[in-house]
Amino acid sequence: MKILVVNAGSSSLKFSVFEGLELTLISNGIVDKIGKPGGRITVKVYKGTKFGKHIEIGNAVDHHHAFIKIVKQLKDQYIRVIQDVSEIIAIGHRVVHGGEYYRDPQRITKELIKQVKKMKSIAPLHNPKNLTCIEICKRMFPKALQVAVFDTSFHQTMPPRAFRYAIPDRFYKKDGIRVYGMHGTSHKYVAEAAAAYLGKPLSETNLITVHLGNGCSMAAIQNGICIDTSMGMSPMPGLIMGTRSGDIDPSIIFYLYRNSRLKIDEIESMLNNESGLQGLTGMNDLRDILSSMEKGDEDATLAMEMYTYRIKKYIGAFMAVIGRTDAIVFTAGVGENSWFVRSRAVEGLEHLGVSLDDDKNKSHEKGILMLQADESKVKILRVPTNEELEIARSTIEVLNKMQ
Repeated sequence: MKILVVNAGSSSLKFSVFEGLELTLISNGIVDKIGKPGGRITVKVYKGTKFGKHIEIGNAVDHHHAFIKIVKQLKDQYIRVIQDVSEIIAIGHRVVHGGEYYRDPQRITKELIKQVKKMKSIAPLHNPKNLTCIEICKRMFPKALQVAVFDTSFHQTMPPRAFRYAIPDRFYKKDGIRVYGMHGTSHKYVAEAAAAYLGKPLSETNLITVHLGNGCSMAAIQNGICIDTSMGMSPMPGLIMGTRSGDIDPSIIFYLYRNSRLKIDEIESMLNNESGLQGLTGMNDLRDILSSMEKGDEDATLAMEMYTYRIKKYIGAFMAVIGRTDAIVFTAGVGENSWFVRSRAVEGLEHLGVSLDDDKNKSHEKGILMLQADESKVKILRVPTNEELEIARSTIEVLNKMQ
């Protein structure tokens, strides 16, 4: 029995193949820079004589093409992760936006696809890509159970005081305009992992989880459930991100429309694709920005000050919301790998009981690490996320319910 997990991003497509009910990882990989020059597919195999990393250079023009490349690699006579598509009994899909419709993982049906399509305007970079992968999987794996795992599900426990906007009530009741939050699969996984590492039941654990990648978000978790998050109705608000602006004054949109003669679609594209670190520095890869900062680049220096300052603001706000804070948890590509970002994000929070140990913070050890100083009242953890494993677990849940 094998489970395939499909995690479609805006310009990438990650996948994992798990075997058995114990979900042993046998292969994973990524197609990156989809639709851009310099792309490649990387497949890692963790079982049998084909163990190792296999890389194919070549662009994927879109997510449909990328998925065909993945299946071709998995069936390749040298790699041979699967010999026939019938070996895959279920496929778990990351779906970014499920609105208020879905709190739990769901079997994919025509009605579910219809509802996900309604959310395309709220998550324009992701939901269309998620739907593309669902459709091609239905064709290539016709007998496999298709399961949707929603990024928004974890945040559905937020109370109305956190998820409502102060606009006329009819826009919530008729149009569903409210805070939904994203990256829920990651926040859920690292919250469970952090609580287990601390030796506490999740239901008695208060955490601030900080997911920092190209997209960035934070969650305030009180007694194991999310009570607030930094993203909003869409993935655009909150922290400064790779290409997204994060929080801005809404009147800026009106100003750009009236004074700069930009069309609404142009403003939306600018805020999603040309803002954040990209807008401040011309780069959206944090490694490049840090390198430029070390060389004295003033734009890169300011960008990192703004980036980490915004994280710090949300840490303070979320500590006020959840009260006793057991740990601040950093995760995802930047959160796991950048000691500089972690250091600057908690710098000056000693009065709130948050102190970082510089040597621990710069450690290259793998796995979960405690990074706080001895005197720190609040734990600071680095927890590697594993969205694909969490999606596989959710897929098994749906599979078991059907048997």
